[in-house]
Amino acid sequence: MDPLEDVLALLETRSHLSTGLAAGGRWAMRFDAPSGVKFNAVRRGHCRLEVDGLPEPIALAAGDCYLLTRPQRYTLRSDPEVTAVDAGPVFARATGGVARVGTGDDVYMIGGRFSFGERAQELLLDGLPPVVHVPAGTEQAQAVEWALTAIEQELQHKPLASTLVAEHLAVVMLVHVLRLHLARQPHAVSGWLSGLADPVVATALASMHDDPARSWTVADLAQAGAVSRSTLAARFKETVGRGPLEYLTRWRIELASRQLRESTDTVALIARSVGYGSESALSVAFKRVTGMSPGAYRRQSGAFPDAGGVLVGTDAGGVG
Repeated sequence: MDPLEDVLALLETRSHLSTGLAAGGRWAMRFDAPSGVKFNAVRRGHCRLEVDGLPEPIALAAGDCYLLTRPQRYTLRSDPEVTAVDAGPVFARATGGVARVGTGDDVYMIGGRFSFGERAQELLLDGLPPVVHVPAGTEQAQAVEWALTAIEQELQHKPLASTLVAEHLAVVMLVHVLRLHLARQPHAVSGWLSGLADPVVATALASMHDDPARSWTVADLAQAGAVSRSTLAARFKETVGRGPLEYLTRWRIELASRQLRESTDTVALIARSVGYGSESALSVAFKRVTGMSPGAYRRQSGAFPDAGGVLVGTDAGGVG
């Protein structure tokens, strides 16, 4: 696996599709702060997105989509002069999987949310801006458009297992959106995500994720990227915010944490699987990173012997 695939798998990324939205004339709706990460896609028409805390609205056109990565209230509207209504009652009256506001259906949007395991905020979301906007009409956005069209077809025609297929397609869309955002705005992300935009750092990240139990040295990682140790160390620190071996330690602790939550394996066995020669070596690193021992973490997680990641809430809204 590569680093992005690793993190999305570790976080047990899931999608949850919501009620569509048809709107026309002059209209505006105010949405509560979403749980998880919201995504909306404009399939017809155009409107404006206003997010609390952001200075400027974002103009949305047919084919555009966006992710909301923070729990901030937001408004969708036709124009700035309309008083917004609360979205909750509108979606409560939805019929046929579509909520309606205004007059007509000049605008049509589909949406949903992504839920993740309990470490999503630090591992993924903190590295992204509050809004990731993917405008239509560019060559790079074609893969996103393909996924959105496939989702819409599943929702409209409802063949067998359409919900399952559409939700998997939404995760595919998420990966394409993240790829596109990293390619177009590498400086708009931080942490390990920004490292993926640097070919030297990305090679080091991929090497560590491919074999996290290996006894990596900075020299080994620099050789993989065909640069000097000092060059790798400087570029890694500048982009990721910590040195390569510190990153490796933290990734190993993430992997060990998942095993402690989800398996009945002994701490000694888990230690060897993530690159530590003994239970005590893992315990020292684990406590340094998390502030508690592996045993205390396992007990606190409440997941022993067989629980997985904690999902963020349940889907209670529509496009919002």
